[in-house]
Amino acid sequence: MLGKIIYMSDNIAHVQIGSGVQVATNLINFYVVLEDEQHKIVGEIEDISEDIIKIHFLGELYPNKFVTGVLQKPSFSAKVRMITKEEMNLLVGTDSDGAMYVGLSPLYNYPVYVDINDLFSNHMAIFGNTGSGKSYGVARLLQNVFSKSRIEPIRSNFFIFDAYGEYHNAFQNINQVNPNYNFKYYTTNIHDKEGNILHIPLWLLGLDDMALLLAAETHSQLTIIEKMLKLTAIFAESDEQATRYKNHMIAKAIMTILYTSQSSPAKRDDIFSILATCSTPQFNLEAPVQGVGYVRKFRECFVIDKEGEFVESILVTQYISNFIDESLDKYEASNMKFYTLEDMEKALNFTLISEGLLRNDKLYNEAITLRVRLHALAIGENAKYFTYPNYCTVEQFISSLVTGSNGTKAQIVNFNLEDIDDSIAKVITKIMTRMLFEFVKRLPDRASIPFHIFLEEAHRYVQNDSDQYLLGYNIFERVAKEGRKYGLVFNLISQRPVEISDTVISQCTNFMIFKMNHPRDLEYIKKMLPNINAEIIEKQKSLQSGTCVAFGKAFRVPMIIKMDLPTPEPYSSNCDVAARWKA
Repeated sequence: MLGKIIYMSDNIAHVQIGSGVQVATNLINFYVVLEDEQHKIVGEIEDISEDIIKIHFLGELYPNKFVTGVLQKPSFSAKVRMITKEEMNLLVGTDSDGAMYVGLSPLYNYPVYVDINDLFSNHMAIFGNTGSGKSYGVARLLQNVFSKSRIEPIRSNFFIFDAYGEYHNAFQNINQVNPNYNFKYYTTNIHDKEGNILHIPLWLLGLDDMALLLAAETHSQLTIIEKMLKLTAIFAESDEQATRYKNHMIAKAIMTILYTSQSSPAKRDDIFSILATCSTPQFNLEAPVQGVGYVRKFRECFVIDKEGEFVESILVTQYISNFIDESLDKYEASNMKFYTLEDMEKALNFTLISEGLLRNDKLYNEAITLRVRLHALAIGENAKYFTYPNYCTVEQFISSLVTGSNGTKAQIVNFNLEDIDDSIAKVITKIMTRMLFEFVKRLPDRASIPFHIFLEEAHRYVQNDSDQYLLGYNIFERVAKEGRKYGLVFNLISQRPVEISDTVISQCTNFMIFKMNHPRDLEYIKKMLPNINAEIIEKQKSLQSGTCVAFGKAFRVPMIIKMDLPTPEPYSSNCDVAARWKA
């Protein structure tokens, strides 16, 4: 018995050390049991002075069960003793069906086990300074899933968005553990011979995706993008109806110009500008226009006479009117079709002329901005990530992501994003997250195909950005709030939790915190997790690499865990400067 309880505050007991009892100061963070005739309460030694031990209440022990939280405090006559091995097992878990080994408790040298459902059915945050071992911890955690659990996760789907290309080395030989396990590697580096270049089918991108990709800023730009996508789908059909629709739009745009109050030269310039970007066999500068007994080229119809009028104004007006069919305004593409960025550029040009946006002073700059950004994407380095060899549905695309080259199931899919800048990496992760979210929501059997997204350097992507204003939602926040029930689960890995969206952090149920020194981050964690005591938060500053404080639904009590080194290790070690300096 350690001593007698002399004072209790809200969640802390002050115990006077018994006469003749030797208490070592290194017992801080060890567990004790406060036991009376009615119940047993587990506490953690928070502070030791010369004659007083402060014990923080953690939960109650029942036969074969530990329950977090204390409903009734112990009596002043309760015995205060160190926890037994059998009782400790109720806190750290045991190797049983449905459980997985995480690491060792360095205080007790006990293995720590967690319930797989408690850990992987809920969002998790993994925080720590650079060099604190969080990448090693993530690698070891997933390696444990495949090697240190009694469940064979054949149908698991782990998508790792890897900011630095660290995890390829840790998982590339996962099939050596079990031939049914497979790793698939996508990369943004065209010189990486080991990986598949990441390609996303353009036609699977919706309005919201394209708004993010083109960095739209206003709601009027959303309207332009929406019309562009509609036209792209129609033009992709390449049938007679689509050609009629193109002609109808060009004809309406030219007719609108003809009836403006502009001078004839200005009208001609606008019409020729339209045909320079949007043309068909019927509408181009060299298209034949049949008159009565003669033929004019389309361009020749716009010769200006001495009175400043078009010499063939009647002929060209009649020709254009033949292609206007108001019923076509409601025409929609019958099915989604294959198309490219070049097809999308043509559709945007048609959108701009059909809506008269290039002649609208208010919307001109917004319209031109979208055109410039789309063209820059189409001719730039990032265009290759939005090409795809053949048409596929979203179900077929997701299936292809988790299918290896030999047709087997890939459980871990690694997306290496280190060769693209943060802006396009954020868009890609949002697009992929949105696709997965829509996919799992449509499953007839809810949560029947779970997906786990690991976002390395999550503070780069999961931010309080303008999506809420522009789109009405942020996909990361939506998944954080709704994804769990559909089987889409986030695992955020970051060294700066203060930069991550508060909404997303608030939905995380499990936490693994490696060494952190920044006072803002530590203060943030204190405020975010009122049940974690200040002593453990303070210990963040001195944790060894590879050691974390783990707490949440999967962990019965907040505990320090020393994780085993991953085998093999991720490619995240420091540069060997001394070796590189040698001649």
